[in-house]
Amino acid sequence: MTTSTTATTPPGGRYDAVVVGGGAAGLSAALVLGRARRRTLVVDAGAPRNAPSAHMQGYLSRDGMSPADFLAAGRAELTAYGVERTEGEVTEAVPDGAGGFVVRLADGRTARARRLIVTTGLVDELPDLDGLAARWGRDVLHCPYCHGWEVRDRAFGVIAHPVAGAHQALMVSQWSGDVTLFLHTTGRLPEEQRARVAAAGIEVVTGEVAGVVVEGDRLTGVRMADGRVVARSVVFTGTRMIPRDGLLTALGAATRDTPQGALVAVDETGRTSVPGVWAAGNTTGFAEQVVNAASGGYRAGTAVNADLLFTDLDRAVAATA
Repeated sequence: MTTSTTATTPPGGRYDAVVVGGGAAGLSAALVLGRARRRTLVVDAGAPRNAPSAHMQGYLSRDGMSPADFLAAGRAELTAYGVERTEGEVTEAVPDGAGGFVVRLADGRTARARRLIVTTGLVDELPDLDGLAARWGRDVLHCPYCHGWEVRDRAFGVIAHPVAGAHQALMVSQWSGDVTLFLHTTGRLPEEQRARVAAAGIEVVTGEVAGVVVEGDRLTGVRMADGRVVARSVVFTGTRMIPRDGLLTALGAATRDTPQGALVAVDETGRTSVPGVWAAGNTTGFAEQVVNAASGGYRAGTAVNADLLFTDLDRAVAATA
């Protein structure tokens, strides 16, 4: 079988599938399709959500691997199956009138696809507090399952979420007995949360947070708006998670409401309401870890291959009828 390398220009002709997004979900979908002998193109904008992190956790056999090394290994595996990959940003995907799509890139290139898999992920929007973004993925964190073991038993600060309240502080108390909850702009906690916070031994600090204190490239405290500094070495904070779903909504994909915001609706295989379009990874779920995203991409890949197979068989049957 012909082995391909990263393409600089999508070749002419029509692909069985174009995968938009080169993270865990996209590469996993492409791997399945390549092994199924489908002509597949991955368009990768090169902006993975977990890029700031030095490591990823919870992926059996890959625990502690850096996100960059993980993606490099995945890309290398694709070449054995003839999957093509190009760097670029897809700005538009439109129906081609023949059951497929024309995919347009920001630099003017185009590719044609019989099926489309969108795995463009999401963007984390942090609270607008001084110094917070610069420490993101290092000692400003959001997920204890991703980072809790690495920072265990340190002095945690948690900035209360305006909707979830103390939930994050209660969760991270599993990894440290020294947790301080900063109410920030959150009002009075519900009675149930107050009781649990007390039971967990979590200290509560009222007043708005202004930012974090960093000394010698190390977070050392949380600075309050009134000038107080509370010594902490790790800060957990929620984010506003914004799905990169513009391609899908432009195609008319249906969405579903969640407590964190709207998400594109998919079935168990990742199929959207738009014929011929699938989605996987953080584009379809706020809490998808790398292992979940890879699993979702795998399911989408198998579903797309089956859809193509039976579409072609049904056409052959109709042609001979």
